[in-house]
Amino acid sequence: MSALTKAKGFKKSKAGTYLSIGTTAFGVLSVVKQARKAHTESDTLLLLDAAVSAAAIVTGLAILVRELKRVGDDDVLFG
Repeated sequence: MSALTKAKGFKKSKAGTYLSIGTTAFGVLSVVKQARKAHTESDTLLLLDAAVSAAAIVTGLAILVRELKRVGDDDVLFG
């Protein structure tokens, strides 16, 4: 298996899934910042936007964790 083929399969690997989880979880920082700003300014619309963004992050993390469970011994980087 060539290095290019392995690189293309990185997204489907355990390492790629962990990286995706980390970058998605990093988005929590911006949502928290947005929620604090909305709270201090009493901006309901901005607070609603932060809540929807937080729900999207939670959903994304749940999907990635499910994918991580599906990636078993057939990890493309170790194959």
